[in-house]
Amino acid sequence: MEYVDEFLLIVIAHFFAVASPGPDFAVVLKQSVQQGRRNALWTSAGVGAAILLHVAYCVLGVALILTQSPSLFMALKYLAGAYLAYLGVQALRAAKPPASNENSIDNSIKSKTVQEEPVWLAFRRGFFTNALNPKATLFFMSLFTLVISPTTPTSVQVGYGVYMALATWAWFSMLSVMLSRDNVRGFFQQRGYWFDRGIGVILIALAVRVVI
Repeated sequence: MEYVDEFLLIVIAHFFAVASPGPDFAVVLKQSVQQGRRNALWTSAGVGAAILLHVAYCVLGVALILTQSPSLFMALKYLAGAYLAYLGVQALRAAKPPASNENSIDNSIKSKTVQEEPVWLAFRRGFFTNALNPKATLFFMSLFTLVISPTTPTSVQVGYGVYMALATWAWFSMLSVMLSRDNVRGFFQQRGYWFDRGIGVILIALAVRVVI
């Protein structure tokens, strides 16, 4: 019971952080529509696993190094921006389907003839999207310096991290299930050409925002 108040603050702060739209949401939305539920769930698992990375370097004290080294943190921002820009450009380069194929989208969804990428690739995409997100880095640095007391045992801090990883995974898994429903996918895929470009523009805008 000693750390209940601290834990509740973490729960509230984490909820608002994970629910706010950002790169994680954009990537999960993209994968849900383009690749389907299974792929999106693995992408969500990657996002959740990346939380453990943030917790690990905060517990080990690496977060302090980042706060004391602006050049290192700036390098992280540029790396994250480059990765998001890469994903955005890939989406923008999606070819417009022939008119004859647009009418068969619903059938391809129902018959599951759309070729899915390997699940490890989906997991990797989700992991790196979150791991390289400076917004997440700042959130966890703030959390472990302002909310979590230095006297809190390491085992308790790790427990907080496991909770946030599981909560993040559950949140994006729920979104994956909702966004990968046939009617939702059908709506977006009927406008797939413009959907790809919209997601591409969003990802590139997020990349610019991350850097500046």
